[in-house]
Amino acid sequence: MPWQYLLQNWLRQQAQAKVFEHVRSAVSGEGETSEQEPAHRPRCDVGLVGALAMELAGLEDLLSGKIATRGSELVVHSGRLGDRGLALVAGGIGRANAERATWALLQGHQPAWVISAGFAGALREGLRHGDIIMADSLVTPSGERLGIDLKVSREALAATPGLHVGRLVTVDRVVAKSADKRKLGEAYDALAVDMETYAVAELCRREKVRFMAVRVISDTVDEELPADIGRVAQQRTIVGTLGAVTGAVWRRPASFKDMLRLKQQALIASDRLARFLQGTIAQLPRAATISTERTS
Repeated sequence: MPWQYLLQNWLRQQAQAKVFEHVRSAVSGEGETSEQEPAHRPRCDVGLVGALAMELAGLEDLLSGKIATRGSELVVHSGRLGDRGLALVAGGIGRANAERATWALLQGHQPAWVISAGFAGALREGLRHGDIIMADSLVTPSGERLGIDLKVSREALAATPGLHVGRLVTVDRVVAKSADKRKLGEAYDALAVDMETYAVAELCRREKVRFMAVRVISDTVDEELPADIGRVAQQRTIVGTLGAVTGAVWRRPASFKDMLRLKQQALIASDRLARFLQGTIAQLPRAATISTERTS
């Protein structure tokens, strides 16, 4: 039986994660918006794009009336979260996969909002496992920049332990070494790193769709990831994942223990992200926008 299936079920029974309080942030936008609102009602209120199914699993568990729409390469899970209609898609790791998944979501479900949601690596001291990052700007090592018109009050930050607002940097490889994380954080004045958000935001900017980025810290700045984790994470199928894990364990038997630990942290992080998103989505204005616009 695939190791990932066994592990996820076991960890779901064991992990009793504390959840974040309801977000009390106020979001508003005054930047770039669509000149014309769509004449028809969107098929869903909020679309969420992640890389891995595990990132969105906690939120998927909260949906009612769930429906899975299967395409040739992607599966979109839709349902209700309170009075909001949601569509969730895990497109795979990296910018190309993120853009493809976002495009499929926009074309098939026409969400009023898109949220890039998932795991991120901390680039600074003081960020702990399970802390939440709301991005107010995005940057890539190649010099691309996007501003996100996000306003969160000081009262909301003070009232929500573990919530941080700041810059997110999107890269094209897993940043495994602590020294590399620190350098990245210093070079771009960023709180955290991921591999997908910029692509999602850029497509939403072009299509004039409201956008947010909400990430949960899965590894701290001092934590070094196993050398094999990138190879395992990039697999798209159970067979590929099992093969990558088998190869990693063959080369270094202790790697399986490392992966168990990371999976446990990931499932707890997914649950915390889900609870935070549940409060955030409930408070999203239906007419206001958070825009993304290029910055110099």
